[in-house]
Amino acid sequence: RMMHTRPLFHFLTITETRSISAAARELGITQPAISRSIKQLEESLGVKLLERRANGVILTPEGRVLARRVKLMNIEYQHALAEMVDLNQGIGGRLRIAAGPVWILEFLPPVIREFHEQFPNVRISVVSGGYAGQLEQLLSGELDAVCGTLDFPDHSEIIKESILRIRHTVIAREGHPLSSLKRVTPQDLASYPWLVHANHVQSTSRIGAYFAFHGLEPPKIAIETSTLGGVAFLRKTDFLATYAEQGLTTLKEMGIIGIDSEGTFWDFEAGIVRRRSTKTLPALRSFTAMVRAALQTRPSVIKS
Repeated sequence: RMMHTRPLFHFLTITETRSISAAARELGITQPAISRSIKQLEESLGVKLLERRANGVILTPEGRVLARRVKLMNIEYQHALAEMVDLNQGIGGRLRIAAGPVWILEFLPPVIREFHEQFPNVRISVVSGGYAGQLEQLLSGELDAVCGTLDFPDHSEIIKESILRIRHTVIAREGHPLSSLKRVTPQDLASYPWLVHANHVQSTSRIGAYFAFHGLEPPKIAIETSTLGGVAFLRKTDFLATYAEQGLTTLKEMGIIGIDSEGTFWDFEAGIVRRRSTKTLPALRSFTAMVRAALQTRPSVIKS
């Protein structure tokens, strides 16, 4: 079936403004004109996409499906334009990456330095946050890739590229009371408040599972914060947290040390996650190759 490009663009604008009149103003056309365009689209698809309300419009279930797909189509179109420019002018544009704490503090800085030296025209955006939210942003096209755990269910539109295994251990400030103990037990760990990465459900659940395995109630979560916020709070308190063993050298420079304790909190495959449709993006392809090359010398790397 032939795709109606203009009505789809009108529909996308309405989903962003949540108002037919506001969308018409933004597009510079009349309200009757955009209403006719949406009616044409609905008749072509055989479904109702919008429901008009006094304070604007809401999407029907079919409308929500189409909105998600049209948004991706628009993003892919922008990627296509960028790729055509790349063919004539070299790699440029923007690369949007989400990453976990150890990636931001340890793995990515040297990679991004090298990437920027080779591709100075690419603007890189690196954000942290809750992993579930990052995957939603990846699927919606708001992110190009996520660097972190692969410990989540497979998805038909997502490619997982394993690079290394990461093992989490307990961390605390230098001079923490537990740092002087020869043997740190789960009971010792449970007696202190804990810090977790904001909205990182996997990490929080793994902490709870560790204590449940040892027959203990989960410890009190004192604070949820960002990567850098976590470092700042750990340095000034007796809070505990978990962190990747591969990043302990960098943390030690900041006054944070590993605490040897019984058992394992979290051991998982990590790497780069991307949408299938972004596989051919030149910038992302180069970035992925640099990440793998940079991590080849680290322990627990997964050979390709």
